[in-house]
Amino acid sequence: MKAGTSPGAHFREALRARSKSEYVSKLNGGLMELEETLYWFEIAEGAELISAKKLESLKTETNELIAIFVSLIKQWKPRR
Repeated sequence: MKAGTSPGAHFREALRARSKSEYVSKLNGGLMELEETLYWFEIAEGAELISAKKLESLKTETNELIAIFVSLIKQWKPRR
């Protein structure tokens, strides 16, 4: 539950960041939580706790959120 709801909190914190680096850091935290969420979905599916069909839309949404977070991070991450 925590991994699934934490990205929203990280995004909200990012919106209130005091700097670009803090913004990127908060989004990276949310991205890590999204990756963790996918991991737990895979564990639940592999252990046959939840059917793949029931998880399909949740995994799709999680992957879409990952793409959004990555895009936002790339947009603001300092270039080297």
